[in-house]
Amino acid sequence: MLELLDIHTYYGESHVLHGISMTVQEGSVIALLGRNGMGKTTTIRSIIGFTPPREGQIRFKGREVTKLKPYQIAKMGIGLVPQGRNIFPSLSVKENLTMAARQMNKNGGSKNGEWTLDRVYAQFPILKKRSKLKGTLLSGGEQQMLAVGRALMTNPELLLMDEPSEGLAPLVVHDIGFIIVRLKREGLSILLVEQNLPMGLGVSDHVFIISKGQIVYESSPAQLRENEEIKVKYLCATE
Repeated sequence: MLELLDIHTYYGESHVLHGISMTVQEGSVIALLGRNGMGKTTTIRSIIGFTPPREGQIRFKGREVTKLKPYQIAKMGIGLVPQGRNIFPSLSVKENLTMAARQMNKNGGSKNGEWTLDRVYAQFPILKKRSKLKGTLLSGGEQQMLAVGRALMTNPELLLMDEPSEGLAPLVVHDIGFIIVRLKREGLSILLVEQNLPMGLGVSDHVFIISKGQIVYESSPAQLRENEEIKVKYLCATE
């Protein structure tokens, strides 16, 4: 579904990603873990085209997208749930959802059909109840659901999720994890950037750890769960 091949990304003259290579298989949830400032969000920005790599290749469904504009990449079937949610403050919940609406690609998308406003409301009933409210009047968890719903309205085949648990209470983080598993069952492929180790391990099929702009470890979630040395060295966390 997605391949990153030796990508190098810069901010000005600052070299941030140093040869990142990783893959996301169709129908899987891949977790990219790491401390703050290690390159997780830059990896997402490189994929979606906000900060294109200067070297290396990014391929989506076998087609190189490295030099495409963000809107072109999105049209190909990649959706983004950005860090911080970025809800449009002047728009209602319904308007936040419908402004992103795009028809499903003929040969892709959810195996259960097109994402429509009614289907998003069925997935997140609270959004239907709050449909007339400004998005910024929602709680943090509700805003995160809105950000996910907005991305689903683009009918993606691959969903990029950047720190969806950030700033949320533990019970809400559990709900977000449940949503990710549910979306996987719907047929979506997901690249999940996370700092919350228990959630990342709980929902993913494979994990990568990034440190100082390089992939330093990859394994199954079960293997990482048992590897205290790696968790302490690169994540400063144990479960």
